[in-house]
Amino acid sequence: MVFLITGGAGFIGSSVIRYIIANTEHTVINIDKLTYASNLDSLLKVDDSPRYFFEKVDISNRTELTRIFNHYQPDKIMHLAAESHVDRSIDGPKDFITTNILGTFNLIDVSKNYWTSLGVDKKNNFRFHHISTDEVYGDLKNNEDLFEENSPYLPSSPYAASKASSDHLVRAWNRTYKLPVVISNCSNNYGPYQFPEKLIPLVIMNAINGKLIPIYGKGNQVRDWLYVEDHAKALMKVMHEGVDGETYNIGGNNEKTNFEVVIEICKLLDELLPNHPKGISKYSELVSYVEDRPGHDQRYAINSTKISKELHWSAAETFETGIRKTVEWFIHNTLWCENIQKGSYQGERLGLGEGK
Repeated sequence: MVFLITGGAGFIGSSVIRYIIANTEHTVINIDKLTYASNLDSLLKVDDSPRYFFEKVDISNRTELTRIFNHYQPDKIMHLAAESHVDRSIDGPKDFITTNILGTFNLIDVSKNYWTSLGVDKKNNFRFHHISTDEVYGDLKNNEDLFEENSPYLPSSPYAASKASSDHLVRAWNRTYKLPVVISNCSNNYGPYQFPEKLIPLVIMNAINGKLIPIYGKGNQVRDWLYVEDHAKALMKVMHEGVDGETYNIGGNNEKTNFEVVIEICKLLDELLPNHPKGISKYSELVSYVEDRPGHDQRYAINSTKISKELHWSAAETFETGIRKTVEWFIHNTLWCENIQKGSYQGERLGLGEGK
């Protein structure tokens, strides 16, 4: 079976590819245009596999997409390619519209044209899996509500709005053209190989280097944290066992405030790296509160009951076990972080996107 994965050199995409190559006999075609947040070093473990192929292609390039479909004849599409940093979307939303909306249109339409040309058996085996975010649902107003699969879309940021638009496109191609699709919306991911602009790796790397750890506002924003390898397994469950046209919310059931996340990381670093940078006796002394970003949602939390009951998936990692693995990985892979940061964001904001 041939899997075509867009955005496979990104954080979540690379985790999915490593999982597929290590645990199945499937062939993987990785499409990625290699933006600032992509890194092929995340795929060194699979680079020499005869079942792994890489194509440096922008999903906005319809001609190249058509060539790839015709050449590789994929059976399954996993669409992860997206501009995903909220702060960047505030400073420059155009790239998010281009990639997340127009790029998704190109991919879903090329997929439809390819699918209609297939023979019966291959056509029946085809599926398009669109991977999205819980941010399309907007902001939970109290501590009891959870995002459900049928929650209304109320995106707050240009990023979230662009992902909401792409979700609607995929549903429309399923309804109008009968293209077999599934959609998943996930909570905040974290784990090895995450771009150091995101909250958790940023905190780890700043602390290790004795730099201030910036927290937006009072740090009381609540997120549900999902370990990336748990997410990869969930995505494969949805791809193989999900019902055509259905949506599945994927969460870690690990709600934490941003402040709690930062303090937990500092405590782990106190334990694992007791030789502190000069001038501090514990890493939490580096915490610095900064002005909150515009339109910052207060709380995200996912109800994962549907995927748990129907597909028998649940997150294996608690936040405590997952964050320890993550901190240990970054401690032992500082060179990877330094290499990817050479092209990191130098815009007006601080780079505190939480997870995806």
